[in-house]
Amino acid sequence: MSDEIDTGADAEDEVRTPEEEAKHKAEERAERAERAERMQREGAQAMAEHIASIKAVDERTVRLRALRLAKEAADAQAKAAEVKPLTKAAAAKAKAAEKAADKAADKAVAEKAAAKKSAAKAAKKA
Repeated sequence: MSDEIDTGADAEDEVRTPEEEAKHKAEERAERAERAERMQREGAQAMAEHIASIKAVDERTVRLRALRLAKEAADAQAKAAEVKPLTKAAAAKAKAAEKAADKAADKAVAEKAAAKKSAAKAAKKA
């Protein structure tokens, strides 16, 4: 074993003159300032990229919404075009069928009322 104890200090760190110490501190300050400036630049660039990506998402959302609304409007127009307007003859035929249905319903109601009357007369006679 060796009698020397390793202190972990380098030879140049052991003794510094005041000028070397001032120079070392100035270098450390410059490195810290440069690191802070670099971090600030990178942070600003990252924020700009983040804002640009949000803006791009918003623009895509607006574009897709406009496309969806246009498609829905086109589909609604196509569906409206499929429903053909009735011609005068078809409208008259539909109206006549409706009147006939109303007459049949009225006739059924009248027959039912007549049946009730006759049942009531029969009940009175009995």
